[in-house]
Parts: sequence; C-alpha cells; structure tokens
Amino acid sequence: MSGHHQTLALLLFSAFIAVTLGITTWVSRNRRGSAEEFYAGGRLFSPLENGFAIAGDYMSAASFLGISGLIALYGYDGMLYSVGFLVAWLVVLLLVAELVRNCGRFTLADVVASRMSERRVRIAAGTSSVTVSVLYLVAQMVGAGSLVALLLGGTSEAARSWTVIGVGALMVIYVSLGGMRATTWIQIVKAVLLMAGAIAMTVLVLARFHGDFNQLLNSAAERSGHGRDFLAPGLRYGGDWTARLDFVSLGLALVLGTAGLPHILSRFYTVPTARAARRSVVWSIGLIGSFYLMTIVLGFGAAAVLGSDEVRKSNAAGNTAVPLLALDLGGGAGSTGGTVLFAVVAAVAFATILAVVAGITLASSASVAHDLYASLKRRRARAHSEVAVARVAAAGIGVAAIALGLLARDLNVAFLVGLAFAVAASANLPVLLYSLFWRNFTTRGAVWAVYGGLVPAVLLVVLSPVVSGSPEALFPGVDFHVFPLQNPGLVSIPLGFLAGWIGTVTSTEPPDEAKHAETEVRALTGAGAV
Repeated sequence: MSGHHQTLALLLFSAFIAVTLGITTWVSRNRRGSAEEFYAGGRLFSPLENGFAIAGDYMSAASFLGISGLIALYGYDGMLYSVGFLVAWLVVLLLVAELVRNCGRFTLADVVASRMSERRVRIAAGTSSVTVSVLYLVAQMVGAGSLVALLLGGTSEAARSWTVIGVGALMVIYVSLGGMRATTWIQIVKAVLLMAGAIAMTVLVLARFHGDFNQLLNSAAERSGHGRDFLAPGLRYGGDWTARLDFVSLGLALVLGTAGLPHILSRFYTVPTARAARRSVVWSIGLIGSFYLMTIVLGFGAAAVLGSDEVRKSNAAGNTAVPLLALDLGGGAGSTGGTVLFAVVAAVAFATILAVVAGITLASSASVAHDLYASLKRRRARAHSEVAVARVAAAGIGVAAIALGLLARDLNVAFLVGLAFAVAASANLPVLLYSLFWRNFTTRGAVWAVYGGLVPAVLLVVLSPVVSGSPEALFPGVDFHVFPLQNPGLVSIPLGFLAGWIGTVTSTEPPDEAKHAETEVRALTGAGAV
C-alpha cells in the first residue's frame, strides 16, 4: 500500500482511539464504582442504545471482511454464512432475551444458579464462559495482528506483534477503567461507523451496475472463473459427505451458539426491564439484518469488480476483498478517492476489532470475578472486591490473549470463531434452556450439561483435521486426527443436551419445584427481577 494510504489510515485510527479513550476517561470520572455500574452500566441504557451496542458487539471484523471475502471466493456457499449469523437472532429473540433479563443479574451463571446449588453451578458455567470468551478473543487478536499490519503496509513479524500488543493494551484500558458504560458507548460509535461505511460501499457498488442487481450477479459469475456454478450451492461444501456434514455442523454451531455467547447475554442486563431487552434485540436484528444484506452486495461486488482470482491473490482467505474493492470504487490505486475510501474501510475494520475485544474482555472478566471468585470466596466476597477482581482479571485475560495471539499469529485461526460458537452451543445453551424450561432439572444435570458439552467440543477439535493431518492444520507435520469434521457442533451439541438429561434423571437430589415455580413466574412476568 502507498504511503498516502498508510498516513491517512493512521490518522483515522488515531482519531478513533482518541475518541474512545476520551469516552473511557469521562466515564471513569463519573462512575460510582458499584458492581451494577461496572458489569451492567447501571442498567440505564435505552433499547435503541443497547440495540446499537448489541449490533456493535456482534458484527466483528470477521463479518465485515471475512463473510464478504468468502462470498467473493465461493459465491452462494459464502452467502450462507450471512444467513446463519442472522437466523441465530431469532433463537435469541424468542427463547432467551426477556427470560435471561428477568432471571439473572450479570452473567449466565446467575440464571442457572437461581434454582440450583449455587457454588457448583457457578464454577461450571464460569469455566465454560471464560473458555468461550478466550477462544473468541484470541481469534480477534490474531485477526487484528494480521489485518491491521497488512492495512498499514507492515507485514513484518515485528509489525504484527506490536499490533497485537497495542490492541490488547487498549482493550484492558477500556474495560478496567470504564467498565460496561464505556464499552457500550465504544460499541455504539463502532456500530454507527460500520453501518455508515457498509452503506456507502453498497451504494457505490450498486451505482457501478446502475442499480441492476441481476447484472451484478451475472458479472460476478463471469469473473469468478466458475460460471453459473458460482451462483449455485456446492462450490465450497458440495464435495463429499464429510464436507456436507461439516457445513451442517458449522450451521448448527452458528445458529445455536449466539444464544450462549457470554458477551451477548451480558448485554441484556444493561437495560432496566425485560421489555427493553426484547426491544433491544428487535433493534439489533434490524441493524444486523441490514448489515448482512449489505455484505452480500459487497461480496458479489468484489467478485464482479475485481474478480475472484485477484481477491485470492491478495489473500487466500479473501479477507482483503472489501479494502481492495474500496480502493477500486474510489478511483483506483494512487487516486485521492481511492486513498480516502481505503483508509476509511481500514479505520472501520480497526474500530470493529477494538469494540469487539472490549466486549468479550468485559464478559470474561465478569465471569472470573462474579462466578469463579465469588464462588470460591462464597459470601465473604463483597461487590466492591468483585469489581477489583474483575479489573485485575481484565488485565490478566488481556495478557493471556496477547500471548496466545502472538503464539498463533502465523496459524489459520478461523476455526477459533467456529469453535467458540460450538462450545457456546454445546455447553452454555443446554444448561440455559433446561434451567428456564425444564421443571425437574437438577444441579447434577446442570453441571453435567456444561461439562458434557464443553469437554467433547474441545476434545473433538484437538482430534480433528484442524489441528493435525492436513497441510492447513495447526501442526501439519504430524497426524493424530481421528475425527473427520472441522467443527464439532454436530456431535458436541447433542452430547451437551444428552448429558444434562442423563445427569438429571440419575440424580438423587429431588428437583426443587418451589424454586422452579419462582423462576418461572420471575422469567415470564419480571416480578422480583433486579
């Protein structure tokens, strides 16, 4: 990239960092320091504000750059990612949002512990939540190192390493100083920037083809190198039965995993009522749905304007399709318009990474302090000491994410996002749904549901082609894989539900029907909700 691109991108990066640090400083001066303030922002956000924040939390760089790149390379099969990510929100809206807001306080474990033996359940749910968060976080950190260094023109190991360290340091500052209130406003600013950038790019793509979407699709098919097959299913997942089952497995993980992601669930506690939580999800679905429709236009636009081979030549995974498209739409390399549009896209991608890692870090530090620390200290853990532990945990998780991000910076980490969704769907979703809807659910069932999904999900990935046995594996020189699928969701999700059922029916502990009735009334009416 030219020096003009780098200078302008750096200026825009610096402006966003200055604004977000200003928000964090302002919030840190005006906060009360309570657990409710740190974890939930005082529950003072409106449905519109929280809807934008949820959208900002969910629409990661993988969505903006990754999905568009997959569509540019694989056409119809890449578009299925957009559908999976969006459909997941129907599960959240219908089954989770209001009930979680009424039954919990700050984390997933609050919902389950309301009718179970608190300590065992909190340790299990806290462990699962931290695992999901760290996996998601490492993927974002490695993406930050590779993507931002590339956009700035620095592909050296030192440039990538310092990018990872810088992003990690910023996320620790955001979370430890500003808590949920600062994180929410950063996500709102990021969501506005991302939507504005996506809308501008979509309008320019459609203008290039005079508003004729059919012409856009035909041009994309012609320049893809695959002809009409580019617009039909099967280009990526139409090979053998293993590939087809892998697609089903990934789809299950994406659709069911969103409802178990800790950083998404924690957003429902930032509004005052369950009705506001539901309205937040409606706002977020509108924003997220519009965004994923635009990624379809951008993906096919990249294939039509640049050609799939040009996208693949720049980056084998297609992650640079949108920046290259911006450069072309603005007037091409060396032009003022191309330089400006490219730099804006780079800055939006950077803002996206910072906002997402801040939300994940806050959710994982809350699980460490509110679930794990509070369980070990039992009732001696007071709210203010929890907040102090959460701040320390944010720093510790930041250091761990930086270390893992540096360690994995040369590896293909796309599987980490799928694994995070698979673990969330396998361990968090079964215990959440059983707690809300099954009258006879017991403590043993809850613990078994968490570990019965968590352990198989992680173990199956270790034994899959992702880790060994293929040229693209983490360890290509060895082969100990016995599980043929890259995503474990097809096996581990049913195992999580099955383990919860077996644990419950074999438990000697009688179900507490009074607590279930209390939880049911609270979930459906909001009576007694905090």
